[in-house]
Amino acid sequence: MQTSRQISATNPARRVGKRWWALVALSVAVLAVGVDLTVLNVALPTLARSLHASTSQLQWFVDSYSLVLAGLLLPAGLLADRYGRKRLLLVSLAVFAASSAGCAYAGSPVALIAIRAVLGGGASIIVTVSLSILAVLFPTDEERQKATAVIMGCTMLGYPLGPLLGGWLLNHFWWGSVFLINVPVAAVALVAIATLMPESRGASPSRLDGLGVVLSSLGLVGVTYGVIQAGQEGWSSIRAVAGLVIGAVALVSFVVSERRVTRHHRVPLVDLGLFRSARFTWGTVLATMVSFAMFGLLFAMPQYFQAVMGQDPLGSGIRLLPLIGGLVIGAALATRLQGARSRNHTTAATPAAPRMTANLVVAIGFAFMAGGLFLGATTKVASGTGWAVIWFVICGLGLGFSLPATMNAALGALSPERAGTGSGLIMACRQVGATIGVALLGNILNSEYRDRVNVAHLPASVAQVVRKGVATGMEAARQLGDAALGRSVRSAFVTSLDVMLCVCGAIAVGAMVLALFFLPRHQAVAPTPVSSAAPRLGTDIHD
Repeated sequence: MQTSRQISATNPARRVGKRWWALVALSVAVLAVGVDLTVLNVALPTLARSLHASTSQLQWFVDSYSLVLAGLLLPAGLLADRYGRKRLLLVSLAVFAASSAGCAYAGSPVALIAIRAVLGGGASIIVTVSLSILAVLFPTDEERQKATAVIMGCTMLGYPLGPLLGGWLLNHFWWGSVFLINVPVAAVALVAIATLMPESRGASPSRLDGLGVVLSSLGLVGVTYGVIQAGQEGWSSIRAVAGLVIGAVALVSFVVSERRVTRHHRVPLVDLGLFRSARFTWGTVLATMVSFAMFGLLFAMPQYFQAVMGQDPLGSGIRLLPLIGGLVIGAALATRLQGARSRNHTTAATPAAPRMTANLVVAIGFAFMAGGLFLGATTKVASGTGWAVIWFVICGLGLGFSLPATMNAALGALSPERAGTGSGLIMACRQVGATIGVALLGNILNSEYRDRVNVAHLPASVAQVVRKGVATGMEAARQLGDAALGRSVRSAFVTSLDVMLCVCGAIAVGAMVLALFFLPRHQAVAPTPVSSAAPRLGTDIHD
């Protein structure tokens, strides 16, 4: 059985060109998922008319995807380690393309909900396996930092690109085109991965931890469902409480089960010993805090552009692009700062010191994010696009500094043998963090808006519609021809947006402090399995 170090030395995938072309193929795959995550939001009004979908069914178009995506994150990593990461990635891309085509031709809301659930399963496997492959193909910190920046950049690019493509397609074609666009992208990724990427897997497949799979999936689905319902109905909702309680009980049971599996010297679904690594723990925590803070921005600013500034989805997507530009610049600067000062007279045992330590790079990133978010919190109704561009670029710089570096820290603690399950754990934490972030920050946004909008002169039924949200408020003002109501809705929403951005900025400040004091300054030279209780697997990588 080969060790990780022997594999790194002899594996043909280490050839520079081969590995970086494989990264290009992975980037196309995650870009397809990133676009799909946001393109549906643009199409919801059209779907409501074309499929005669109710409000509840519109919510399930989104929720069925999110729930399955969350539930399969950990099992996807295990299956990748067991049966081959390339093989599973190819299967998931095929499923993603086929289900995208199915969504395009769904004849009813029920059919679309079901196929969207399958689509979420394919997306879950793609994002988890793509991340695990980085830990195997790029064993050094400097290379993995660059690779992670590329993957994270492509994921984030999907957020403005989805509305851009969706808005253009809906203006020129029928609603199914927003799903059909995934098919050629997934097909390109499938061909590229099939021809460019080496296969990798655990060399000694372990017994499947079936109970762990069930409990982890139930826990993640329960928590995600509970948070989604809390965002829609309030935290006291029976559905929200039930989902959160079931999810919490399942996750606690999962931890107990995994400890028992480890004590019996079997391989668990998740190596809980990873959390004894400060690098993994704080890398994952800080990456989750990035998601928590930034998803609030990505949730609220499209509403600002469309409801307050009167932009269409296409214009809203264009105005998010400066965030991506800042991310690209920030990631390039951070990678350079974390590069080695000098490569002369260095060995594997004594690598060259980086220009700047990892914790300082991440802290600088969160400082940029906090500064940008606090600037954004001074937004006024008349601020316009120019002001948004300034603080978007600053937030993007922070995102480029912090997100690749925190993900790299967590990935660097994974051994190649368990890269799949470890990556699934990272993505599960980020998914839950993003979901909770949208729910909590959305609740702040909505409650502040409801408290501030002036509906005293309106009938109760109309006031209820206006207080529901900025989109319905502006629509009511338009239909009533009430300019004063429109001004009140805009002002109330912008004020609530400023409050929410202040909270996001405070989260970034807290993350900056945590990075400075708890994230390890230096990265490990060669990752090894953290938990010694479970048997060690080999890693088989071949063309």
